[in-house]
Amino acid sequence: MPAPREPQRIAKLLARAGIASRREIERMIAEGRIAIAGTTVETPATLLTSLHGVTVDGQPVKAPAPARLFRFHKPAGLLTTERDPRGRPTIYDRLPKGLPRVVPVGRLDMNTEGLLLLTTDGGLKRQLELPATGVERTYRARAFGEVSQATLEGLFDGIEIDGIRYGPIDANLERRTGRNQWIEMKLTEGKNREVRRVLEHLGLKVSRLIRTAYGPFALGDLPAGAVDEIRQHDLVAFRKTLEPRRERAGVKR
Repeated sequence: MPAPREPQRIAKLLARAGIASRREIERMIAEGRIAIAGTTVETPATLLTSLHGVTVDGQPVKAPAPARLFRFHKPAGLLTTERDPRGRPTIYDRLPKGLPRVVPVGRLDMNTEGLLLLTTDGGLKRQLELPATGVERTYRARAFGEVSQATLEGLFDGIEIDGIRYGPIDANLERRTGRNQWIEMKLTEGKNREVRRVLEHLGLKVSRLIRTAYGPFALGDLPAGAVDEIRQHDLVAFRKTLEPRRERAGVKR
């Protein structure tokens, strides 16, 4: 007989099934919209081994489909969020119709452009974002000011700014025109505004920031505002490479 599944929080299971984000599911539970066998769920900490018998707004929840992953070339000027109280444009205003429900992997600042991965699976999102898995993000920054390659190489040991510790960054000066330069930066943590804060700490003013890759998935020549899907074969192969990293880091599944 197969081993019984490990119980998981209902909010996590519903997020993985693509119903909504965990935060939204918690709100739906508070509103009494989620039930198990007709009994309203009262807490997102409810433990389940499957979604059998779970309903949302009276409709049965289907078992989660295989995870899907998409590339989106985010233009500057969009927030990486579903809705904004101030009415500013978000990525969901630009995503093409016909996409399944997707959530972003990590975030890009409003004025940062480039590759934003989108997934139908909350578990995959977390797997890609965790520092323990060490998925590399690559950026190209256009910055004004003066900096040497030797200074950039010092970032490989990490740096502390205003009490925040940033991990190793592989930074290379690509080309310089006057006091403007393009710098490529590779990092694995992806803390809030990390690239901008580090470069500003070095006395540079960032005028353009583009994420060009997330793990093995590159922006390539995908046009701004366009979306395409990662082949399932490539996604499955990539997820297999993540498991050894999680085990080495002691991360529980």
